[in-house]
Amino acid sequence: MSTNPSTSPPGGTFGAGCVLSPALSANVLVLNKFYQAIRVVNVKRAFSLLCRELAEVVHIETDAAGQSTWQNFNFESWQEVSLVKKEFEPDGHDWIHTVRFQIAVPRIIRLLVYEKLPRQDVKFNRRNIYARDSNRCQYCGKKFPTTELSLDHVKPKSQGGRSSWENIVCCCLKCNVKKGGRTPDQAHMHLITKPIKPKRSPVINIRLADERYASWKQFLDNAYWTVELK
Repeated sequence: MSTNPSTSPPGGTFGAGCVLSPALSANVLVLNKFYQAIRVVNVKRAFSLLCRELAEVVHIETDAAGQSTWQNFNFESWQEVSLVKKEFEPDGHDWIHTVRFQIAVPRIIRLLVYEKLPRQDVKFNRRNIYARDSNRCQYCGKKFPTTELSLDHVKPKSQGGRSSWENIVCCCLKCNVKKGGRTPDQAHMHLITKPIKPKRSPVINIRLADERYASWKQFLDNAYWTVELK
């Protein structure tokens, strides 16, 4: 059997009996064999790994004192745990419904085969720049839909400015026109935040704002966390 986590089994994890659910849009954190975070995958890929016994669920429980403990479950035992959770805490999970059973979407899975850490670099692309700046114009401070934002060279290319993390910011169309081919000082404008290269994927910072993914936090380490959404 192949141990490539990117490969799905023939026919997929859930067949025609699977009811499409908003839960399929959730994300699952993947740890390697040594409990180090390596990537985020979608629900279908997570269940594919579990069904093929290439991964197990890492489930975290927090007691009244705020102390966290975790347990590991294979696919079958996670089905059994899901039955209990469906009865006592149905609102605490996203659910996948099939003809034969209902199962909670795990927040974290752990690969049972070794996979090294990803390269320690955050991709310099439009999505990550928008995420770093939270879709907020760095001159007027207002938040805009992606379609109403542009990317601005703080030091214009015509003046030797480079396309880099430290010289590119989100900018609304109005501010972009106002600034033109000038530096902020020349245009009498001020940057709200100094642009820097993120230490980890800024898209993940957005995910962590969602309470559903609070359990991810204890596995995140700035020294190596460079996860890319797939």
